[in-house]
Amino acid sequence: MLSESEVKKYHEDGYLIPNFTMPEKDLLEIEELHISLIKKFPKFRNYCPAVLLHDESFLKYCFNNEILNIIEQLIGKNFALWNSSFFAKPAFNGHATPWHQDGQYWPIRPLATCSVWLAIDDATSENGCLKFIKGSHKNKKIKKHKINKSEKLTLNQELLKSEYIEEKSVNLILKRGQISLHDVYMVHGSDENKSSNSRRAMTMRFMPTTSVFDHRFVFNTRDFSITKIYQARGKDISLKNNMMPLKIKET
Repeated sequence: MLSESEVKKYHEDGYLIPNFTMPEKDLLEIEELHISLIKKFPKFRNYCPAVLLHDESFLKYCFNNEILNIIEQLIGKNFALWNSSFFAKPAFNGHATPWHQDGQYWPIRPLATCSVWLAIDDATSENGCLKFIKGSHKNKKIKKHKINKSEKLTLNQELLKSEYIEEKSVNLILKRGQISLHDVYMVHGSDENKSSNSRRAMTMRFMPTTSVFDHRFVFNTRDFSITKIYQARGKDISLKNNMMPLKIKET
């Protein structure tokens, strides 16, 4: 559980590294699932935007009870898991992620999500760790983005350079198994990986059920009609979200 000061720090800074480590057994299982995913879908070598569409076995780790306890403290007792993705960033030529805000991509209204970022490898400044700009979430506005079609990026929406000051960024250094949490409006990105060490990470996206996920929305040709949403805690306050039955597969 988070302390009152940690909850305050999350809301003040827009991100937090809690005192949590995913068990090594689970990390090894996630690695095996990811290897299987890449064998089936080589195009996801750097980035898979929605792992649950391809293998719901990943649900087991999204629904870690300690993680859910933390999320409940930050966004309330009624919330749903609506996405899990995988940023693999392989050694030597792992793709960068441009400076962006997550909310630029997502059809959630009111816009709200707490993202959990789980380090499968140590995340360092050498292998392309996340970079956050502390407090950049506070005005709760989506800043101006442009399209960057570079094939060496995981995402193609990039903030205009006038919208942030990179020199104010903080490197998110994590050990294998640690997690970070960040707000939907947080300005962040990461450099390419030229090191000899991979920088794999799994994300889990939780939204309060006072918000509604619009399955009709299409962005960047991504079809959100097939997005799966799972009630994590409490109930759907909006009564408008299409929840999937929760069937966690044991690996």
